[in-house]
Amino acid sequence: MNGVAAIILAAGASSRMGRPKALLTYHGETFLARWIRMFRVYCEDVVVVSSAPMDAAGARTVVNPEPERGMLSSLQCGVASLAGDVRAAAFTPVDLPAVSESTVADLIGGWSGELVRIPRCGGRRGHPVVVARPLFGEFLALPPTAEARAVIRRREVDIAYLDVDDPGILADVDTPADYERLK
Repeated sequence: MNGVAAIILAAGASSRMGRPKALLTYHGETFLARWIRMFRVYCEDVVVVSSAPMDAAGARTVVNPEPERGMLSSLQCGVASLAGDVRAAAFTPVDLPAVSESTVADLIGGWSGELVRIPRCGGRRGHPVVVARPLFGEFLALPPTAEARAVIRRREVDIAYLDVDDPGILADVDTPADYERLK
């Protein structure tokens, strides 16, 4: 293992979907189980950030006490929970289940110390995003009204892009219509 941990952001209310997105299925497994399985190949520590305790076989859970603050608060909870020997973290919202296993392999398995590593398809950035430990403090220091992309924007010159032919990195599932298109 190369010292990369994984953080799966699953604390959202799923209000537009009307039911928990982490428990929706894609290719015979839940969105959450799929992410855990793909990350476990490359990451010793897989963290699921949720709004309440949940069953996450193969991962450990961290509860975000204030999920209404948004995705940044979940990322901050996940980053704060990482051990001191973690060299980087790959993070993704749970609602991108169509990311290919080969993208995860290339992104995390190929990480070699870059500050930021982002998959890109057709010129558009996607998930998961890998950030090195030197940036953890920057994410933790963001105010509640900020977004994680503020750190990424500040580090634009440090981004190593991984160009992939994987539209799954862009295909988040927010609504029932999105889910129907995914099937």
